[in-house]
Amino acid sequence: MKQKDIPPVLVTGATGRVGRVVIDRLLEAGVPVRALTRRSAAAAKLPAKAEVFAGDLTVPESLTPALRGAGAVFLVWTAPPRTAEAVVERLAAHVRRIVFLSSPHQTPHPLFQQPNPMAVLHADIERLIAATGLESTIIRPGMFASNALAWWAPAIRAGDVVRWPYGAAESAPVDDRDIAAVAARTLYQDGHVGGDYVLTGPRSLTQAAQVDVIGDALGRRITFEETTPEEFRSLSEGTAPSSAVDMLLAAWRAAVGQPAFITTAVADILGTAPRTFRQWAVDHATAFREGS
Repeated sequence: MKQKDIPPVLVTGATGRVGRVVIDRLLEAGVPVRALTRRSAAAAKLPAKAEVFAGDLTVPESLTPALRGAGAVFLVWTAPPRTAEAVVERLAAHVRRIVFLSSPHQTPHPLFQQPNPMAVLHADIERLIAATGLESTIIRPGMFASNALAWWAPAIRAGDVVRWPYGAAESAPVDDRDIAAVAARTLYQDGHVGGDYVLTGPRSLTQAAQVDVIGDALGRRITFEETTPEEFRSLSEGTAPSSAVDMLLAAWRAAVGQPAFITTAVADILGTAPRTFRQWAVDHATAFREGS
């Protein structure tokens, strides 16, 4: 099939940490891409081969131009929940396939079973998608490796100590690039309709061990210093919603002493082993260095 015969894929969250790489993987596979952005200035960061459309999930009718003639949508929900039903209805009116970036809220592991408003929203959107009859695939990443940048990079750039709660909490961080590669594959490859994939990295690591791995990538020792949940709440004040802080603390507390939930989904779909957290840390070492 020639590229001109392949209907384009619309990528929402096109400038985000997953959506941006999904675009690259689709283009490499010869799939035409439409990138949805809320700000026209963001178009400069996107590949020239991607057709850029302005649109906003909070304004469902703004999506119509980007959807006309599209064959599939990669949906990353980055808006309040009130327009979810109208957006999913609009998607269903134009495309036949949707790949939704959700969360592992159905996974029977303590890390993922704590009260979480985002998981509730994801579950609601999944129900809306199922009701449309669209060909759908659900992608459920576990802990993102890139969370380490938001959580620990500022402290590591400032010195050699990371102060953080629940150092013994375990997870299996999954590389954002693997998440994006899986999403892209399920958008253009047959055999994934109805798929429900929990994506994880290959190894269970405590939070303290993850900091050690980053230190190894930098060639210096980073000390992990345990803090109390109360200290963490105080340090997080003004930088994150209290509900998000409470959710993280509950998840980490529940994960102490529990090996991480690990799947083979990345390898099964891509045919290659998922990247390790060590690989991720080496590739992103610059972001942890002073002055970067």
